[in-house]
Amino acid sequence: MTLSLPGWQKRVLLILAGIAVLALFALAFTAGRVSAGPSYPASNSADAGFARDMQVHHNQAVEMSMIVRDNVEDGTLRAIAYDIALTQQQQAGQMYAWLEEWGLPQSSAEPRMEWMASGAGDHDGMDMGAGSGAGSMLTPEGLMPGMATEGQLDELRAARGEDAERLYLNLMISHHEAGVEMAEAGAKLADTEQVRTLAAKIQSGQQAEITLMQTMLDAL
Repeated sequence: MTLSLPGWQKRVLLILAGIAVLALFALAFTAGRVSAGPSYPASNSADAGFARDMQVHHNQAVEMSMIVRDNVEDGTLRAIAYDIALTQQQQAGQMYAWLEEWGLPQSSAEPRMEWMASGAGDHDGMDMGAGSGAGSMLTPEGLMPGMATEGQLDELRAARGEDAERLYLNLMISHHEAGVEMAEAGAKLADTEQVRTLAAKIQSGQQAEITLMQTMLDAL
């Protein structure tokens, strides 16, 4: 026996069926937008760790460069120091903006360099040494490699002329050598293309500056 429904009930069922179909389309559209949204690095990622630590490393290079720029007469060294300060200040601002965009804090409770230690075993080409950890990468003063101590910064502030030139070049060469290693790790461990690209740029740029500064140091 076929069940016959009044006309008004058929219309109600058709309307309800139409609403259900529209709801399914809306749900699918929303899910698609969510899944297609940007995926940002986690706070404990190599990308975030690199952005935080390299900012700190860069900021000290800017500080040292501005100190020596005001305390030496050599025009070439003054120009190099100013270029280092401008370049690294711009790059530090870029990394600051990444963390803001990713919704991540500018600092972390994790130890400095932890991103290098934790990611070393997961990527080909990174050999941080057996059993190496973030703590083993820091200096006895708890600083990242290449970072000048407060005593060295005070000495640079007090130096003048060739003494300031020699001290700056020695400090900045060590600073850059460590920066190159950090940048190499960032280029290999980071997941985002923007981080890998900047890290590679830092690596090549600072390596070239090391060569130039060593030549200047040898000439003093």
